[in-house]
Amino acid sequence: MQGTTKTDNKPIRALPILIALLLSGFIGMFSETALNVALSDLMQILSITPPTAQWLTTGYLLTLGILVPVSGLLLQWFTTRQLFVTSLIFSILGTLLAALAPSFEILLMARVVQAIGTALLLPLMFNTILIIIPVEKRGAAMGMIGLVIMVAPAIGPTIAGLLIENLSWHWIFWLALPVLIFALIFGIVFMQNVTKITKPRIDALSILLSSVGFGGIVFGFSSAGESAGWASPKVIITIAVGIVSLVLFGIRQITMKEPMINLRAFRFPMFSIGVLMVFLCMMIILSSMLILPMYLIKGLGYSAFKAGLILLPGGIINGIMSPIMGRLFDKYGPKWLVIPGLAIVTVTLWFFSSISATSTIAFVVVLHSTLMIGVSMIFMPSQTNGINQLPRELYPDGTAIMNTLQQVAGAIGTALAVSIMAAGQKSYMSSVSNPDDPLNMLPAFTQGVQGAFIFAMIVAIIGLIVSFFIKRVIINDTKNMYQ
Repeated sequence: MQGTTKTDNKPIRALPILIALLLSGFIGMFSETALNVALSDLMQILSITPPTAQWLTTGYLLTLGILVPVSGLLLQWFTTRQLFVTSLIFSILGTLLAALAPSFEILLMARVVQAIGTALLLPLMFNTILIIIPVEKRGAAMGMIGLVIMVAPAIGPTIAGLLIENLSWHWIFWLALPVLIFALIFGIVFMQNVTKITKPRIDALSILLSSVGFGGIVFGFSSAGESAGWASPKVIITIAVGIVSLVLFGIRQITMKEPMINLRAFRFPMFSIGVLMVFLCMMIILSSMLILPMYLIKGLGYSAFKAGLILLPGGIINGIMSPIMGRLFDKYGPKWLVIPGLAIVTVTLWFFSSISATSTIAFVVVLHSTLMIGVSMIFMPSQTNGINQLPRELYPDGTAIMNTLQQVAGAIGTALAVSIMAAGQKSYMSSVSNPDDPLNMLPAFTQGVQGAFIFAMIVAIIGLIVSFFIKRVIINDTKNMYQ
């Protein structure tokens, strides 16, 4: 059905469908990242500890890690309209519940409900674009997704900081609610059914193994990164159970006639490279974007609002560059974007590894903006090129694999970055004569942060080596090739 012009006996109106999906995705990403700035306030207001507050992020990631793998199955069981409306209803209910939340328990429940909406929406958005957009224009369309995915997190902390200073954290959700309601109404009017319903057999054991596998890994790494530490039995057991479950899940999918996720997608070499590039890129983005704001606020003493303003230019630049990179991808292919992009990211992270209390705001803004330009050259071109090599019947599986591993990469990247940062702090403190001296706190924190950026740089170097194997996928009517 590639190149199809009709669905449900009606011509496809791509623009209204894109508007509905992108608007919903934008608000989903905004509310996800905006709350991170409010965590310190929430700890005081709700009288909770940092590990407890972190569950507002862990619970969200855990829900995504469990539900996104099932999305490939859902895309083949339900229509586009059904999934869109259901995802928006969950997002609206979760946002309303969060806006009214009087306690941590209610807020955590709201975050899980929000995550259910996001878990349904993200794969639907990618899969729909793959169907309604011709291959030669797909890079530009995926670039628009990149704009949404990156600008929302960029402006989220700034707006959240402003709301917290002048109103309260509840207004993060009150601000998002009317936009979600508008997106739902807009989607009910304009959304069309573009997917083919095949209703494959539902295998309960596959769903169980997937949920335990991805959920265990996300939970284990998140727990290690928060406070439990790598030696904690909880961390070791959950990661081990997760790995064993995923191995069993993989074996079962390969041997089934109708798998829940068709892992045969990995037989396509550019898809496999695309998945690896997206995985490494998400590790770099999320580890850096956790460590940098933390250092600006806790290390350099900036307010949440000021830290958000410092990071705002880079996020906006990334959003602007994403559609541009999408069009360049359509014209030139991935190699001439991904390789220079990873080189830029590697060099920028090397400069970031020298960040200290004497670093100026201009230094941080320029480096962060440069990092975001590099990321825009890597993420969407790698993802689009990989998906392009798949036959149409594997689109739901390809998008489910990509989106699932993004969540796993986020959990692993942030956990490793936080652990390396903590190890750096501990190492510094063990080398000073008086560890209890408050004057040693900032140098210790700085050494830890520098170590975390070196870790991100090493990940970027691995990505740079892999990027030399990327080739442009050429699509024709009979088969997908690459050059």
